[in-house]
Amino acid sequence: MKYRAGFCQFQPEFLAKEKNIEKIVSMVNNAKADLLVFPELATSGYSFAHISEVQQVAEPFQKGLTSIVLKKAAWENKCSIVIGFAESDNDKLYNSSMLINPDGSSYLYRKTHLFYDEKKFFSPGDIGFKVYPAKHGVKIGMMICFDWIFPESARTLMLNGAQIIAHPANLVLPWCQQAMLTRAIENRVFTITANRTGYEKNHEISNDFTGLSQITNTIGEKLLQADQTKELTGIIEIETEDADNKSITEFNNLISDRREEFYHS
Repeated sequence: MKYRAGFCQFQPEFLAKEKNIEKIVSMVNNAKADLLVFPELATSGYSFAHISEVQQVAEPFQKGLTSIVLKKAAWENKCSIVIGFAESDNDKLYNSSMLINPDGSSYLYRKTHLFYDEKKFFSPGDIGFKVYPAKHGVKIGMMICFDWIFPESARTLMLNGAQIIAHPANLVLPWCQQAMLTRAIENRVFTITANRTGYEKNHEISNDFTGLSQITNTIGEKLLQADQTKELTGIIEIETEDADNKSITEFNNLISDRREEFYHS
């Protein structure tokens, strides 16, 4: 099936949730896509110095402003949306992403592998790597930023049936974009890394984000990549069924050749 999938690379304004959501909706409205992936913590910015700042922008998954507004945008634009946000659930805070579909269904992922100062504010994710249906039933797996460095993240999503790995990110290290080519090859899946851009400073905390959002195919080729600094909505047409073919050669298959008895945790 031909499927228009893309990323929205932009620079959120720190702690300006309503303004960021307005910008996100504008990007959705101006894109003609089946799936759009936005960065990690896209509604809030990233460089938290105090937990009170996280609490200021955190929201519940189903009843928060992000979910309510983007469900309407997804329905109006007939587009599935993956977006990172700060989640509040009872007394816990999570670095999360949600998948919102045009039929009103939505699904949650909580970041499993927290990076650096995130450990001061967020609880580790407790949902695991599950796969959910997006528009037209395409199978989407979500992971967030630093999850990339653990091969088990993408591998688990592949084994659970993912055709596309949606990867919201706020990348500051230089290695992820190249590593995601390997994640695509070793799992024969499409990957969409939606990174943010810009320099962000808050009190003593500062981050310079690397941009370079990208889409890869199932053999690790970059189909599309943004530059380091520009805000960009990048969309490309893919054949989602390519991700269902796990054959490497006539005699080798990515799944049936696995020898789990020799893999140790």
